[in-house]
Formats: sequence, C-alpha cells, structure tokens
Amino acid sequence: MTITTFDEARDAVAGGTTPHGAARELVAAMTPEERLWCLDGDGPTWAGLGFLGTGGYHMAPFRAARVERIGLPGVAFSDGPRGAVIGNATCFPVSVARGATWDPSLEERVGEAIGRELRASGATLTGAVCVNVLRHPAWGRAQETYGEDPHHVGELGAAFTRGLQRHVLACVKHFACNSMENARFSVDVEVDEVALHEVYLPHFKRIVDEGVASVMSAYNSVNGEWCGQNRALLTEVLRDEWGFEGFVISDWIFGVRDAAASLSAGLDVEMPYRMVRAQHLPAALERGEASWDDVDAAVARVVSTLLRFDKILSAPPPSRDVIGSAEHRALAREVAARSVVLLRNEPVEGVRVLPIDRTARLAVIGRLAGQVNLGDGGSSDVWDLDCHTVLDGLRDAVDDVVHDDGRDASRAAAVAADADVALVVVGYTFLDEGEFIGATDPSLAELFPPADDPDLVARFEASLADLPPTTRPERLADRDAGFGTGGDRTSLRLADADVELVRSVAAANPRTVVAIQGGSAVVVSEWVDAVPAVVQAWYGGCQAGPGLADVLTGSVNPSARLPFSLPADEHDLPPFDRDATSFRYDRWHGWWHLARSGRAARFPFGFGLSYTSFELDEVEVSVDDDALVVRAVVRNTGDRDGADVVQVYAGLPDDDAPDRLVGFARIEVRAGAFATCTIGVPLDRLATRDVASHGWHPPTGPHRIAVARYAGDPDAVTGHLDL
Repeated sequence: MTITTFDEARDAVAGGTTPHGAARELVAAMTPEERLWCLDGDGPTWAGLGFLGTGGYHMAPFRAARVERIGLPGVAFSDGPRGAVIGNATCFPVSVARGATWDPSLEERVGEAIGRELRASGATLTGAVCVNVLRHPAWGRAQETYGEDPHHVGELGAAFTRGLQRHVLACVKHFACNSMENARFSVDVEVDEVALHEVYLPHFKRIVDEGVASVMSAYNSVNGEWCGQNRALLTEVLRDEWGFEGFVISDWIFGVRDAAASLSAGLDVEMPYRMVRAQHLPAALERGEASWDDVDAAVARVVSTLLRFDKILSAPPPSRDVIGSAEHRALAREVAARSVVLLRNEPVEGVRVLPIDRTARLAVIGRLAGQVNLGDGGSSDVWDLDCHTVLDGLRDAVDDVVHDDGRDASRAAAVAADADVALVVVGYTFLDEGEFIGATDPSLAELFPPADDPDLVARFEASLADLPPTTRPERLADRDAGFGTGGDRTSLRLADADVELVRSVAAANPRTVVAIQGGSAVVVSEWVDAVPAVVQAWYGGCQAGPGLADVLTGSVNPSARLPFSLPADEHDLPPFDRDATSFRYDRWHGWWHLARSGRAARFPFGFGLSYTSFELDEVEVSVDDDALVVRAVVRNTGDRDGADVVQVYAGLPDDDAPDRLVGFARIEVRAGAFATCTIGVPLDRLATRDVASHGWHPPTGPHRIAVARYAGDPDAVTGHLDL
C-alpha cells in the first residue's frame, strides 16, 4: 500500500514498517512546496516578531512542519527549563539549583511535571533541556544549566529528558560550546578534538543515548563555522558517530545564516519563522547549490520522529487543571528546599546558628527578601501568578519576624541588633544576568525578509484568535512586554551596598545568616568570615520562600551540594571575555582548572554541609564485565536523619588529563544508622579521545579511584586499579 497520509504512515508502523521507512514513503508523496514548508517555522517573520514583542512567547506555542492535506501534525514548540513558558504555569527552581540536588530521580519528577503542564498548554516540543557546561560563572545563562561537570550535567539532563518525554518531545540545547551570552551571535569558539569530545560534548551524547527527540543548534561558531551550518557537529558527530535519529532545529531567529549550507550540514528546521530558508532555499535548489535529497532527508527525520513518539503525542492531553496544580507546587517547594546548599554553619557561644528555632525573634534584612526573584527575564521566564518570597515563607514558619529592606545599612543593623537571629538576603536579579536580548551585529538585520506573505499573516492571526487566556504577572508591570535584556555578569561579587549591609548586620548581631540568590557562583571571600552561616539559595521558583524556610528552620535537613566550584578570587578562574569575537576553549575549567593551577576553591565542587554528619566506610572497588562497581557504607554519625552524596572520581594514567567525576549517588540515612551504596561506572566513562582515528581509546593501565564527598576531599578513600 502506498503511504500518502500521516494516518497511513502510522498504520504502516503499527504493521511492522520502520518509522524511517514509513516517513520516506510519505515524504515521496508530498509536493515540493509541502516539503519546503516543513523546513522552517510555520509563522510569518514580521507578524511573529510583533506578537513576541507583546508577550506572545508566553501565550502560544510556535508551530512548524504542519501540513494539513496529509494530516501531518508537525510540532508546537514552547520553552521550559524552569517551567512551561506559555500560560501561567508552575515556576520551578532554575536548572542550576536543581543541579545542586545531585538527584536524577527528583529531576525526572520535575521533568514529568513540566512536561505535563506543557502538553496541557498545547505544546508538543520543548527546548527545556539546556545543558551547556558552565565554563565560567560569569555566563549570563549559567542558571539554565546544571553545573560545570559534563558527567553531572549529563545525568541530570538525561533524567529531565525522561520525565519530559512522557508527555512531549524534548529538545536538548545549545549544540555546542555555547557559554557566552553577549558574544553569542559573533564569537567563534576554537576547541581541539580532545577538549570538544571529553568536556563539551559528553553530556549531549548522554542525552542523545537517552533517546531525546530533537537537538537545537547554537548561535555561535565552532572552529570557524556557525553551529547552524556546522556539518562536523550536526552530521559527522551527531548522526554518523552517535547515531542520533531525531531532528535538528535552529536556535531562534538568528540561528540560520545560510539556507543551503544549513540544509547540507544537517539542520532540519529553521525556527521559528519563515525567514532565511523561505527567502533563499528555492533559488538555491534551482541553482544546484542545495539538494532535494537533503530536503527529503530533513523532512523524513521530522516525520519519523513524530511516528516514533506517536503514542505519546496522540494521547489526549492532560486537563488544564494540572497547570499550577497543588501537586506541582508541592514538588516545587520540595525542590526549592532540596536545592539549598549550606556552605557555612559555625557555632556562636557553642551553638550552631542553623537551624533557627521557630520561637526565636528573626530579623529578615534585604530588598530581595520581600521580592519575587525568579531569575532570567528571557526565553526561560515563567509567568507564574502564585509566587512566595523569602519573607512570605519565614513569616509562615517563624513566630516573630521583622523586616527591613536594607536600603539604609545603619537602620538595618539596628533592627538586627534587636533580634535573636538575623537573615540577610542578597544577590542578583534578571537585571544582572540572563539571556542576552540586547543590541546585536547590525548586519544580522539582512537576514530578515522584506515583508510577510499576506495570506500567511491572515492564517497566523486567525490561529491566535482562540488562545486560552494568559495573565501577565503584576510583578512585571515596570518591564517591557517582551524579554529582559540579560547578558553576562560584569562581576562575580556582591554589589558594594550588599557587602556593606552584610558587614553592618553581622557587626550588630553575631548570629547572622546570609542567603545568596543568583544563578551561579558568587565570590564571598571579602565578607564570609564575618558571618557564621551562609546558604546558596539560587532563584528558587514559585516556592522559593517556603523552601528556604524549611531548611533554615530544620524541617528539611540540607543535602544539596555545589554543582560548580566557588573560587576564592575571580583571578583563580580561566579567562572570560564577554565581548570576544574569537575564544579558545580547552580542557581546564572549574574544579580541574583550580586543581591544575594549585588554587584551592573557597567552597569546592560537590561541597555542602548538613545538620548531621557522615562518614564513608568499607569502600570497595571492583571490575565487573564492562563496568567498575563501587560499594561503600555511609554512616550517619549525627542525631538527625539526613542525606549524603557519594561521589566517585577517577584519575587517568595520562598525567596531563584532568581527573573525572564518573559516578555519584544521593543516599538517605537515618540518624545513627548506616546505608550501603553501590555505584556502577561503565568503563567507557574512562575512555580518552583518539585524535588519529577520531574515535576512543578504551581505558588501560593504572587508574586512581577516589570515593569522596566533594572534589579534592582530603578524607576521600582512594584505591588503584590496573585496567
């Protein structure tokens, strides 16, 4: 039977035809115009940009590859790193906060909740899975990824993908080496094959192996070619080496520079509008600069992916009642609490400052304490209408709370002096860091079409007529209807006024706690020794206040660990130039860079305190078939139930190679008890890149295996294996 509709392709797959085979047959039955239609977004450029400028990113998904004649549903895209961005969905803590939980099972639950809300909102594809490693904490979008280590990032991203893909297609981004914001439209990243494959790609491959449906290319250039037309990345690595079977989309608007080059490189869909390809690809095909074979292959990849995920996408969507549901808000609170990293908790007069007694008089200081502070104002922003501040959470948890906004440090100190404990809330907002939506290279304007097709505009406007209502949060009243400007940080330190506030309050009240809000590392060396307690509190989502209060009052024992290194000084980090046009990435950043340069982190990667204490005991490392097997006993030697994170690091035979995090597990242990932990480490995590063969050297020779509680842990249990 000839396949001429998507329903017939679906039936053929049910009868045993492969999705790819059925897709190729369906593509052969499509007209040339229909095939070209599938290669970019379905919306008009100028009308679409106008809709974006009025908050449209939060009102409707972006459609692509929908062909009504043959019943091809195409995709409906929405973003979602911290929650569905369309509608008034639940805002979860940012990804880097969830990375601090070191708990893939929790992240899978978050993915399922966000996926459920996306599907209920009308989306079928999401760009929620952002996993560029945090090369430098000044990166404006650090908050959207999980941390600095490729193994840690890959495991969290794979878990998120599993959860999302119970309801929608997941798209992992930004492929690849995308970790500068202000220069993202102009910078060329130079990276050698070893650094690329051992540091900047392993997490992407992990998520591809998990079965992610789609990959989004990055704006930047890698080794002299824009990522949206980089054949080495999109075809030679992604498809030929890794066997990726899904489809590739571009990043938004400026993600395609050359229509023909992007097609031949392996980019399938230009998003989100009919822009560069609609203008230039038909003529390029006529001139022979582009191939119809490549057109057919790109469309077939989209269709075959839709067929592979048809069971999920054809299922009835959840009720809209799941959007912002009580269940999801309870999960957001759980994650907010589980993400808080206790960095310091010293005793004052023999008693540790945290947790705070609920009957204590608590002075809460700082403008951010009473402010909804969700983070980035760009594409990851969530229009949640029910958000609770730090002050809200503590007023519900502590009997006697007073607040001062901290604008006058002397007045704040006087308020703090009259309290049993003082909490100072300081840090960053979307004004300091986030996705860069500022001025760009003027030449990019040449990519826009001169005008939209009037018929397309009419269809687009008709599609917006029956959208479900979306309310713009009151907290955004003084902001543009579009996106915040964002960008890379200009400093890794607190503002001078915040430092003065911390010092003044600490001088007035010896039992002072500092809570840092932000999306990445904050250098604390100039003030940290003046206060007995510090927590990293991130952008904690809609339940940031209750979640933090749960930790500060001891309802939740902190178990989070840093997903990055917190340096003692900015100069301890590798260089960062947010205005660079060319930049070299090597293997050395984060905890590897600090170890190599002999500089101790102020708080190391993987570090975090608890209200109880733990010991590692009875550690055994063995080889079983194609994996290392690490077994350990975790003893809770304190008087509170708690959770520890066991981390496995491997030192390779090559002295010039960085050590690697190769496994981890979060283990809950009751007070005074112990639990046995088993961590499997596939041997391919120890493989090294072979430049000659463009493949991998299997691990051989002596390897040092350290079972630790953070990078560089002096109490790590270390063993040696000869593989």
